[in-house]
Amino acid sequence: MTIAVTAKAEGLSAEVDPRFGRAPWFVLYDTEAKTDRAVDNRQSLDTASGAGIQAAEAVARQGVKSLITGHCGPNAFRTLSAAGVRVYTGASGTVADAIAAFEQGSLEEASSADVAGHW
Repeated sequence: MTIAVTAKAEGLSAEVDPRFGRAPWFVLYDTEAKTDRAVDNRQSLDTASGAGIQAAEAVARQGVKSLITGHCGPNAFRTLSAAGVRVYTGASGTVADAIAAFEQGSLEEASSADVAGHW
């Protein structure tokens, strides 16, 4: 399964970015192959509006089944949910820390957005 983690830089040692739509990177991790790769999301940093929706669509196109982030707004959450992507909020530390917490089952799946839009 492929999961995505919002990140401030590329790689497993990068710090988790608490923002979903405006995170500069998504680190994609294959839980079976134990491999990772970074996807650039820096084009969303200067977007006036719609960053969350654009980011959600980009994540869904990558075949991601679960997203780990700090926070997720309502438009992004709806878009991710419609694409069948499960959202886990409240992540912090490094990307590797967030993946370990996910694999240990210590992250709770979000049932709704946890911040207002344009956060």
